[in-house]
Amino acid sequence: VKELFPYGEMRVGVDASYPPFAVATATDLFGLDIDLGRALADRMGVPIRFVNMGFDGLYDSLKADQIDVLISALLIDPSKTNEVRYTFPYYNAGLVLVSDALRPLDAMQNLAGHTLAYEFGSEADIVARAWLRRIQTFQTSPYELPEHALEAVRLRLADAALTDATSARLYLRSHPDWQANYRDVTNSFYAIAVRVNRGRTWDTVNRALQSVANGGTLAAILKRGL
Repeated sequence: VKELFPYGEMRVGVDASYPPFAVATATDLFGLDIDLGRALADRMGVPIRFVNMGFDGLYDSLKADQIDVLISALLIDPSKTNEVRYTFPYYNAGLVLVSDALRPLDAMQNLAGHTLAYEFGSEADIVARAWLRRIQTFQTSPYELPEHALEAVRLRLADAALTDATSARLYLRSHPDWQANYRDVTNSFYAIAVRVNRGRTWDTVNRALQSVANGGTLAAILKRGL
């Protein structure tokens, strides 16, 4: 264990202020990233300790050897690959196109003549404006929050909603009776980060993550929280 984790435990850096991935209570941490970290530690047979900190300090703490890995809803950042190694992705937080299953809209090209709801000023807003330049006209319907855009589709005030995957999954979970059509549009992958000079540690964590994913544990963790 000490060859991979010199302090005898896997020290995990996490910003526990981002539900449903990580949340802090007075006595504990919980969330998808917390469950994933514990599943990985169990698979590797090592103790685990979470270190809660602000998001801006995560990479610095890894560089300073205050922690061993980062599991904190981290988007893969190509500009940091000279400092860290990322595992294979464990979650896609990109944009999704959501429509009613009885009136499915599966792709951008099918939006012509329909109404698209989205959060004003968001990435979805930018993508929707780009789509308007590429296909026949469709009506745009901006809302204050992604949940409001999804609500518009459920109430048939719009034909489809373009939102981030996490907002869509949480909304659909809270409305289990609504049969929705759900299609990935863009990719924004979350991965675990390890310092670039800790190759054996990265390899072991990556293999454990692959095992957790292939065995169904990762899917079960995501299903519990999203």
